[in-house]
Amino acid sequence: MRLSVIVITRNECANISDCLLGLDFADEVVVLDNASTDGTADIARSLGARVAISDDWPGFGPQKNRALDLVSGEWVLSIDADERVTPELRNEILAVISTAPLNDAYCFPRLSSYCGQFMKHSGWQPDLVVRLFRRGKARFSDDLVHERLISREPIGKLRSPLRHLSFPDFESVLDKVNRYSTAGALGMARKGASASLWGAIGHGVWAFFRTYVLRRGFLDGQLGLALAISNAEGTYYRYAKRWLMSQAQAPTAKASGK
Repeated sequence: MRLSVIVITRNECANISDCLLGLDFADEVVVLDNASTDGTADIARSLGARVAISDDWPGFGPQKNRALDLVSGEWVLSIDADERVTPELRNEILAVISTAPLNDAYCFPRLSSYCGQFMKHSGWQPDLVVRLFRRGKARFSDDLVHERLISREPIGKLRSPLRHLSFPDFESVLDKVNRYSTAGALGMARKGASASLWGAIGHGVWAFFRTYVLRRGFLDGQLGLALAISNAEGTYYRYAKRWLMSQAQAPTAKASGK
């Protein structure tokens, strides 16, 4: 059975080579690039990927559905540029799709790193992600960020982990906190969800408590504390940005008599 891999990118020259080099077992690799300026598309082409370019950015979910519409394989594996398929996961994927699969979609654990340390607690384990599926049997949600694969059929489970090099340094933490909180605020606005400044503070405090105490982030040491703080900041910024959006819209609504 043919296996296609989809990867969406934007300025991922630091990651795309290692990502694609671990996908030599696939029959087809499709990279949908969002107008990178750092040579990501050229690197992907040089490594044998089929590259398509999109000039606009509709959000993570819609962009992955665009990539999904470009593939031809019966089975699809979706990964991000900062993720790595281990040899063990590769063998398990090939074993599943080469037999008579019992399911049309499969999840597997993801092991993520934060500033060089793989986190074993803090809500990052277990982190089961649904990424392997039969084409036509699943689609991604339309969420701007934190998209998920939607399948109506029961989901099987693989055992081998996917490695996620999510935050190589603290600069990347700050960058993603900013970008994802903006996308989250826009998603809230699209759904008609409101926010207040005090609510933003409360959600931030709760995010810290949940990560560090309830999800035992303290067992991840000093970086567990740093992760809990950055989770709190990201949550606070998301709600605060949504509150500020509503504040900016209020004068317009009053002027129009609404």
